[in-house]
Amino acid sequence: MDTDAQHTERDHSPAPDQGPEQRSRFARLRTATANLHRRPATLLALCLAFLLLLSTFVMQPFLIPSSSMENTLRIGDRVLVNKLAYRFGGEPRRGDVVVFDGTGSFVHSDSGENPVTALVRGAGAALGLARPAETDFVKRVIGVGGDRVTCCDKRGRIKVNGEPVTEGYLHPGNAPSSVDFDIVVPEGKLWVMGDHRARSSDSRDHLGEPGGGTVPIDKVIGRADWISWPFSHWTTLDHPRSFDAIPAPAGTHG
Repeated sequence: MDTDAQHTERDHSPAPDQGPEQRSRFARLRTATANLHRRPATLLALCLAFLLLLSTFVMQPFLIPSSSMENTLRIGDRVLVNKLAYRFGGEPRRGDVVVFDGTGSFVHSDSGENPVTALVRGAGAALGLARPAETDFVKRVIGVGGDRVTCCDKRGRIKVNGEPVTEGYLHPGNAPSSVDFDIVVPEGKLWVMGDHRARSSDSRDHLGEPGGGTVPIDKVIGRADWISWPFSHWTTLDHPRSFDAIPAPAGTHG
């Protein structure tokens, strides 16, 4: 019998069946598996943090909560608010649709919202998933600092610095205003109105209050530039040409 032909069966596994080395191998495997399970949560957290930073400093989704801007903006639309539009020296122009904090102009009392609820709602609003704060509004700029805004001429049109404005964006059937007014907008302030004048609580409703219904420019959060949702409303918000012929306020040049 040829003993050289006999071979001992070997275990080709690189790891032993027992002992410290085997336990270490299983520990590493468990750690790697746990890391794989945690990775989606980590990626989700990083994505949410990135979106919150983007929303805070660059572009914020804003859920339209009311009919005051119809038919330009409808309830449930999400608009993208450009927070860089006025950050580097630019200022709101007549005709811009802006989102602003109405504290001190449109709202004069604390909502009394629970701080925890406010934090959760604020995070949802920053992502366009929840209604904005009760102090946030979206309106169209009609007059800027120094402008004289009056209502109305013989044809029922609003005038800015004596020039009538043809407002093609108004909700069908709406008059430019059912309230007469004549105001000179203070410097650094804005006169704002909704496109659905019959259902908009805007500068006209705060004429007798401090500030006369005007909104400080430093309270403007940004300019609404796009409708991003729903897809059927997906469009840019173009600047109306009806304000191009408005002359400069009296006493200014250019």
